[in-house]
Amino acid sequence: MDKGKVQVYYGTGQGKTSAALGNVIRSAAEGKSAVVIQFMKEAADIEFLKRLEPEVRLFRFERSEEAFESLTKEEQEEEKQNIENGLNFAKKVLTTDNCDILVLDEILGLVENGVVSEEELIQIFGARSIFTSIILTGRTLPDSIRDAADEVLNIVCEKPVEA
Repeated sequence: MDKGKVQVYYGTGQGKTSAALGNVIRSAAEGKSAVVIQFMKEAADIEFLKRLEPEVRLFRFERSEEAFESLTKEEQEEEKQNIENGLNFAKKVLTTDNCDILVLDEILGLVENGVVSEEELIQIFGARSIFTSIILTGRTLPDSIRDAADEVLNIVCEKPVEA
């Protein structure tokens, strides 16, 4: 059995989630299971991805359709609780060996916005078995998470589409 790793797709370019999901689909084709937890994403993505069940299970704990930064303080506090529920679920998935791959989609945005600490995210890595892989996505990557990861891929746009 292959040893799991912590892999990060980050950067300003498009395709971070697509790259993560590509790994998930390839693994599912090999008979492995995956859990994808989306943070700070539009709910529209979910319905299509649910077609991949039961090999790939998708979860989204946030309730608001608006960007976290544009919510009122009260709404942000409510969303923080929903996000915390998502993180607790991720820990449970890892401690129960409930999947071969766990994708924490846009989790780095939560770190960037101060909703989740770098230390809290790194602690999640320690909850996994040696055979479970974790994939993180987001725009920015703190050095501490870079150091804790096994593989880091920077997705950048080299030639933007002209309007």
